[in-house]
Amino acid sequence: MVSRFADDQYLVVMNVNTHHRTLVVPGHERLLTTLRERFHLFSPRYGCGTGHCGACVVLVNGEPVPSCLLLTVRQQNGVIETLEGVEDDAIMTRLMTAFAEEHAAQCGYCSPGLLLSARHLLKSCPNPTQSEIQTELSSHICRCTGYYAPLRAIIKVRDSHAMD
Repeated sequence: MVSRFADDQYLVVMNVNTHHRTLVVPGHERLLTTLRERFHLFSPRYGCGTGHCGACVVLVNGEPVPSCLLLTVRQQNGVIETLEGVEDDAIMTRLMTAFAEEHAAQCGYCSPGLLLSARHLLKSCPNPTQSEIQTELSSHICRCTGYYAPLRAIIKVRDSHAMD
């Protein structure tokens, strides 16, 4: 339960990238704002503000979600992961390498959200079909790559992961 601290201010406890965090936030503050402005985690990016572009995707309790739609006060006792928190993960390392090799991160603005969603998919479904990968990518807007390069990168990791 979130504790009301003062006029429209709430005490929130959450775990962000394996760090226990306690903070006081206004009731209207979005998780994206909290991550960027309070914790200086810049991988989640502001894109559309409506949850349709994927630029702000983070993992909340293990699931990819657009942080621009979530109120921070609703994340009480939640586990939040950004790209900064999973960079050393084996699948993420492979994904980042494959994204570089396949030129899947041209301007890079959408890359953190794409990478987190791809990691989630490969962890929850180690051998996704091309259709399942495309479905996962469909919640992201990328104006630079045309989606083929990220698709190739994820397939490359899927295929190398299957061989391990």
